[in-house]
Amino acid sequence: MERVPVHEGLFSSADGGHLLGARCGACGKWQFPAGTDCPYCSAEDCATLPLSPTGTLHLFTSVRNRPPGYVGEVPFGFGVVELPEGLRIISRLTESDPARLRLGMAVRLVLVPLHVDEQGREVHTYAFAPVEVAR
Repeated sequence: MERVPVHEGLFSSADGGHLLGARCGACGKWQFPAGTDCPYCSAEDCATLPLSPTGTLHLFTSVRNRPPGYVGEVPFGFGVVELPEGLRIISRLTESDPARLRLGMAVRLVLVPLHVDEQGREVHTYAFAPVEVAR
C-alpha cells in the first residue's frame, strides 16, 4: 500500500524519521512547522533542518471522542513535547492511557499510520512514544 504524509513538509521518513523545523539565520530561534520567514524577528532567511527525534513530555491527555473531520482511531494520546532545540510541539502520543504517562518522561518520535484515504493510500503522521512506560 502506498504511504503518504498527512501534510507535506512536517516530517521526513529518512533516517528513522524526524520533524522538519526551521532555524532563523538572523536571531537563531527555531520554529515548527518550518517556514521561510521568522515569526520572532521577521527575517526571511530561515533554513529548514531536521529536529531532534527525542524530547520531554510536558503535558498530556487522552482524546476519547472523535474530533470533527477526524477519521483516525480513538482513543489516542495528545500532548506537548519539548525538544532539545527549545521548541514545544503539540503532538499525538502513541500511549492513550494517562496512567502510563508522567510529566518529564522521555519520549521519541515515531511515524504512525493515521487512516486510509479515498485513494486507498495509508496516511502517516508523527507521534511521540514513551521511551519507557511509567509505573
